This record gives sequence, C-alpha cells and structure tokens, in this order.
Amino acid sequence: MARYPTRDLQEEFLNTIRMSQETIVEAVKTCVDTVKTVTPKVPAARVPLADRLPKPEDVVTSAYDFAEKLLSSQRHFAEELVKATAPLTQGSGPQKEQGAAAE
Repeated sequence: MARYPTRDLQEEFLNTIRMSQETIVEAVKTCVDTVKTVTPKVPAARVPLADRLPKPEDVVTSAYDFAEKLLSSQRHFAEELVKATAPLTQGSGPQKEQGAAAE
C-alpha cells in the first residue's frame, strides 16, 4: 500500500495516544499503590444481587466487541457506497465517451 502524508499523521497520532495511555495507566497504578498504603482495611460491602452484575472486564470486552462489529459494518457500508458510485467518478462511463465525441 502506498504511503501518504495522512497515513504518516495517523501513525503519529496513534503513537501519541498510545504513549499517553501508558502514562495514565502508570499514574493510576502509582496512585492506587499509594492509597492502599494509607487506607485501612475495609470489609467488603454486601450489595444485594451483586453476584449477578457483570465484572468490569466483561463490560469492557462486551463494549469493544460491539464497537468492532459496528465499525466493521460501517466500513462494509462505506466500501459498498464507493463501489455503487464508481460509475459516476471522473474518467468512467459514458461521460468520458461524450467528452471525446465533443472534441
């Protein structure tokens, strides 16, 4: 695939986001470790039906699985639109022939 300036910018943007995310995760870990050292042990709270609630990991996984399916569907839709409108693009179809006949 050809390299385009926009692709380079996309890569740079994604790398910046990734580095920011790593920095935030490390900061949160440090904060949690600090808070754990100064917080007394608290007994677990009993919440009715808590065992029926999904785990945070499951919520994240489910949300991103859905987002992946949605994005894939949108990509397919966009690709089909590009194919459907291809006959109208410059240099294809009868318009090209009409332009040559007019000359």
